[in-house]
Amino acid sequence: MTTFDDILEETGKFGRCQKRIFALLCMVSMPWAGIYVGIVFQGYTPDHWCRQPAVQEHRETCGWTLRDGVKRTVPLVNVSGELQPSSCLQYDMDWNSTALSCDLSQELELSESPRSSCKHGWEYDYEGRQSFVTEFDLVCSDGWLVDMFQATLNVGFLIGSIAIGYLADRFGRKLSFLMSNLLNGIAGILVAVAPNYVSLLVFRTLYGFGVKGGWVAGYVLITEIVGVEFRRTVGVVYQMFFSVGILILPLLAYYITDWRWLQVVITVPYILFLSYYWFIPESPRWLLSQNKKDKAIEITEAMAKENGMTLSKQIETLTDDNANTTVSFMDLIRTPKMRKHTFILSYNWFTSAVVYQGLIMRLGILGGNVYIDFLISGLVEFPAAFLILFTIERIGRRLPFAVANFVAGASCFITACIPDSMFWFKTAVACIGRLCITMTFEMVVFVNTELYPTFVSCPSSFLVRSLAILAGGLVLLLPETRGVPLPDTIDDIEFPERMKGKDQNGQLFNLLPTNDVTSNKDTAVV
Repeated sequence: MTTFDDILEETGKFGRCQKRIFALLCMVSMPWAGIYVGIVFQGYTPDHWCRQPAVQEHRETCGWTLRDGVKRTVPLVNVSGELQPSSCLQYDMDWNSTALSCDLSQELELSESPRSSCKHGWEYDYEGRQSFVTEFDLVCSDGWLVDMFQATLNVGFLIGSIAIGYLADRFGRKLSFLMSNLLNGIAGILVAVAPNYVSLLVFRTLYGFGVKGGWVAGYVLITEIVGVEFRRTVGVVYQMFFSVGILILPLLAYYITDWRWLQVVITVPYILFLSYYWFIPESPRWLLSQNKKDKAIEITEAMAKENGMTLSKQIETLTDDNANTTVSFMDLIRTPKMRKHTFILSYNWFTSAVVYQGLIMRLGILGGNVYIDFLISGLVEFPAAFLILFTIERIGRRLPFAVANFVAGASCFITACIPDSMFWFKTAVACIGRLCITMTFEMVVFVNTELYPTFVSCPSSFLVRSLAILAGGLVLLLPETRGVPLPDTIDDIEFPERMKGKDQNGQLFNLLPTNDVTSNKDTAVV
């Protein structure tokens, strides 16, 4: 019997066909950045104060600026040891009956005047940027609702990753990818036209459902059609294009100041991705697992033709070792070591998500130029991929994985303790955290495929709230996979000593030469 890996030797492990498909699928990672961290611009909260109609009229009569009026008519509160105009309180008085004049040097004694919460909404100090915060007045007592914008997205991620992961196994990688993008296009436009915040959150959840699942389907598809030695590098670079999207986002946000139009621009690529129906094939590995041998052979022959290769008669005996294997989610927790691996990786996945989003928001609220802050933080993500490729075959997986988690968690604590006056130092620490948490994000995906048998379909995420430092310690409980044969069965997980005599051919392609490399037989759906 001939496996698909055997046929790839003749088809070309990373020929012109695979490179074309890889380039197309890498584009999918870029708009995802806008969805995942676009809240920095779409949910931008400018300085704001209570709107007081009488003061507003007086300000127009006197020719004051907004801050002139704030300085004279807004109560002061203690913020981090400094007295600043309150964003949520106003003097509860009739300004038309006071001695307020146009003379800015006049001082009014208002310290004993009664105060109340804002009664007529808020005024915002921003230069043209329209966010959903300013549109729906999500400040002060309603400020917590801004976090729901991201929380609902994560709920969609969770459900979509599991559901679309199942659908990708049941109906194919290509169909799941295309259906996800159709949902993304519809949900993204609905977010852009949402009439109120409740409907916005509902549509945002639907958006998350399709975005994450479609991205994972693309990841699985590209890793299944390349040779084993290219798989890990392809996976890391595929994720690196998310950082490319991070660099593009502040440029778009700078010129598109309305959050609704920015949402439309972020969504348009997903509509264009529907054209991939004509440009990418179904995974031959999946077709073989579904006993669709003829279609798998047809696609494989087309790949070989595009690569300028000729196939031998071996393709007629093409088969899949796990074609008749029944897989369920229970396989993830069926045995003690499988439970441990599943818990630790799931823990790290969402810990990374929480820390990453926290660092994103920290860089967005440091008080500097948000566009420059965001651009700099995006640039520091690029070394993550190269650090991974440099270290994993020389040091192993566990130590870089754990250290990255530790440093990212420490950066969160340190950033919180640095005063705002030390702006650039605070930004530098946050950027280091971004670099390390990006490494953990990229590593958790391919480590996942190395720790499970190839036939197990893995839900890519579970809802876990925790700290990255603790996650770094848990990583050390995982077995080292460098130089170790990868498991083919669940028994291999529980009794690793039985794998010592297994073949270790099919070495990892590394951008940096090394004599100690590992392989993986197949990829699991993440």
